Amino acid sequence: MALLRGFFWFVLFIVFTFSFVVLFEYGPRDFTNGVKKECARVKSFVVKQTAGIGKKKP
Repeated sequence: MALLRGFFWFVLFIVFTFSFVVLFEYGPRDFTNGVKKECARVKSFVVKQTAGIGKKKP
């Protein structure tokens, strides 16, 4: 049960941190467009970071 509670708090921390970054960068007027832009930015970062994992240097 403690593991589940810890996971819940971690996910909640990530969501609130993401929301704070969007509010800080784009403001409350452009929050929905900011969320879309930041999601695209995070997605491209993750894809770029994971693309190098499968490649092995000869």
